[in-house]
Amino acid sequence: MQQNTPFSVDFLTNANNMDTQMRLHESFDLLVREIKGGSKRIRLYFVNGAIKDVVMLNVLAELMKLTDEKLALVQSTREFADLFLPYVEADICSDRRAFEKAVFSGQVGVLAEGFPEAVLLDVRVFPSRPVSEPENDKVLRGAHEGFVETLICNTALIRRRVRDANLTMSLHQIGSRSKTDVAVCWLHGRAEEKVVRALAEKLAAIDASSLTMGQESLLELLLPGQWYNPFPKVRYTERPDSAAACILEGSVIVLVDNSPVAMIIPTGFFDFLQDTNDFFFPPFIGTFLRMIRMMVFALTVFLTPAWFLAMQYEQYIPPWLDFIKVYDNLALPLVFQLLIIELVIDVLKSASLNTPNALSSSFSVIGALVLGQFAVQAGFFNTEAVLYMAFVAIANFAQPSFELGYAFKISRMLIIILTAIFHFWGFVAGTLLFFLVLSTTKTISGRCYLYPLFPFNGRQLLRRLIRMPIGKDNS
Repeated sequence: MQQNTPFSVDFLTNANNMDTQMRLHESFDLLVREIKGGSKRIRLYFVNGAIKDVVMLNVLAELMKLTDEKLALVQSTREFADLFLPYVEADICSDRRAFEKAVFSGQVGVLAEGFPEAVLLDVRVFPSRPVSEPENDKVLRGAHEGFVETLICNTALIRRRVRDANLTMSLHQIGSRSKTDVAVCWLHGRAEEKVVRALAEKLAAIDASSLTMGQESLLELLLPGQWYNPFPKVRYTERPDSAAACILEGSVIVLVDNSPVAMIIPTGFFDFLQDTNDFFFPPFIGTFLRMIRMMVFALTVFLTPAWFLAMQYEQYIPPWLDFIKVYDNLALPLVFQLLIIELVIDVLKSASLNTPNALSSSFSVIGALVLGQFAVQAGFFNTEAVLYMAFVAIANFAQPSFELGYAFKISRMLIIILTAIFHFWGFVAGTLLFFLVLSTTKTISGRCYLYPLFPFNGRQLLRRLIRMPIGKDNS
């Protein structure tokens, strides 16, 4: 733990210490402005591009009006800030390391001669894109705005929707070097206090130099040692209305500065059945969409393994299912066809992400033709294998979580491999392993991943399976 480094009573000592500590002359964007108020020297430290110019001009104008007679009436640093810096939020700082951290966070640090403490002015403004609708979380109806990379803007978007004094937002700083701001948002009296308390303890215990990849880095630090488990432990949303709705339901939202994504905690498997669009349709339609999503979940994991198992026991397929049989005997075994197509689909996804928007449509057409129809005509793959894998690839996009989609993909490939090796018993073992991992996975709060099925909570399970009408508490 770092020790306090208090300011000196001597102005020149403080100025030299801060210039050296902050390596002032080696960074072009770190500026210092020294002015005089009466006969007293005043130094202002700030980061270029992180302050409001108009407010800064008012502060400078106010300081330059100071006279020795006015300063003689001031007895403390707090009085100095209250009397002569009335435009913005001002805090008193007595520690040099805290002063440095505040300046690098975008505040203006003021050192005034004759005062043993510094003043921190919050005049921050960060570059920010418009709160337009996110690309990955669209709705047909509802608000068309999304989170941005500025933390204070994201908290304001949530506060705008939940105007309740019980809405609590606590701020944490993580990273010995990056000192990244992390906000935890919850509704007092609705969220589980033990979840909030456990999350705060985990955040306080994190020992890392930076959050390089934003919320993903934070999640891996919160859940160390679970890299082998592919199932996502949190849900993500880029929509402030979804985040606000989750808060009202009792969830905890975690926002990371420089990231336009909110983490929803705790999250279990059945929570992924819900989608924002469900709540912009009547309850019957919303329930119908959830039923489709549940069916897609099952087909995504088990369709190709079950079909592959059936191909190993063609003699037991009834005549009315003859259309699923493979009649072309290619040199490449069916299991390798399925696994290769699985990998090719991921290659197409990666290539699509790196393709400029102007060429993306052409790329999609070329990819579909070359790797689909032409690959079948050339004798690389069976038509049926391409058809079923194409359905699975499309079905993956019917649920909003990319992380869950990849968890399904890994599970599906494992079941296919086990089925190829051990046939029927391999399929059974793969299926049991899939449900075993689901049932033994824990959320960040420590609850079973299959809650409210295990432990059973009928009311909560019904709310996740059926889109209930909005009641008086809007939850």
